[in-house]
Amino acid sequence: MTRPLPAVIAAAQNAAHRMADRHTPFVMNDWYVAAFADDIKEQLLARTLLGRRLVFYRTRAGQVVALEDRCPHRSMPLSAGTLTQDTIVCGYHGLRFNAEGDCIEVPSQANCPKNVGIRSYRTHERGAVVWIWMGEAELADLSKLPPQDWMESAEWERSQGYLSLQGSYVRLHENLLDLTHLSFLHAKSFGTPDYAKAAFESVIGDGQFALLRNVVPTTLPPVWAIPTGLTGQGQAARIVRSEFRSLGLHEVSVTFYDCHLPENDRPQFRIRTAHMPTPETATSTHYFIVHGRDFALDDPETTRFMHAQLFVAFQEDVDGLALQEQALASTPAEDLYEFSVAADAPAVAMRRYVLARQRQEAPD
Repeated sequence: MTRPLPAVIAAAQNAAHRMADRHTPFVMNDWYVAAFADDIKEQLLARTLLGRRLVFYRTRAGQVVALEDRCPHRSMPLSAGTLTQDTIVCGYHGLRFNAEGDCIEVPSQANCPKNVGIRSYRTHERGAVVWIWMGEAELADLSKLPPQDWMESAEWERSQGYLSLQGSYVRLHENLLDLTHLSFLHAKSFGTPDYAKAAFESVIGDGQFALLRNVVPTTLPPVWAIPTGLTGQGQAARIVRSEFRSLGLHEVSVTFYDCHLPENDRPQFRIRTAHMPTPETATSTHYFIVHGRDFALDDPETTRFMHAQLFVAFQEDVDGLALQEQALASTPAEDLYEFSVAADAPAVAMRRYVLARQRQEAPD
């Protein structure tokens, strides 16, 4: 077959129109990660989120401030200015703005114009990350932040990292919802040949999308085998739940145990990874990652080993998604189509949900 029938292509293209993609405007009314908490200091930090240029800093009291990165006088980026006593002084004409975004000084005149300022954004610092609400301020609701107790618990060892993805955050969520690709994209890191063929269960509900897969028995790759001690052939059980929890959070939970031991006498080794994608532009994404484990606590060597191994795999995702973006960008619209398989069901439902959320915000 050299090319599918036109009707097949048309059906695939029509299905794509019902899902969010790289062209879908951002959903603004949600929490996204702006930065790791220790990246925001008493100095100016410029960052583009959801297509908006922002500037961040901490006040002397430790409060995180997020403002529009543009002086309303002549559009000079405020991040090119200076931070002085919790205020930003524009580097062009010296206009001064406080932490609420109000202009409080114009050096060239005695009186500061009323109602002149820049937009400020609601932020919330929790554990290792700073969250930001980019939409309507009155709708910002902390109860919409999914709980992540393990990210703040002393019973979990954690490490964190950041990657820059040249691709859409929607594709990253999709990538994480179907881990069938572990057997192929991650064949050299933490994938195993049996993973793609293992039975799976889809969970699709009201804003809830997950894929569950039990791989039993299996032989673990070194990144898991060495820290857990489950190094034998066919010794381990690998229980995985990959779940879209919000637009700014995807969580992968993995449990390992020795499947040769009696059920009431087998230690469990639990892994959690918070994948937190925040759109930079339509085709670039800030990729924040926090990884945790509930074993080998206070063991820095295990932390270093697992962090290095895992970020090899996460970089494989970033590289693969960047290649997808290049292919999408270079394919003529009339020739562009994709079809889905059974394992894609949660991802397809998730993309439809994202599109519905966007249309609720901007119905026109």
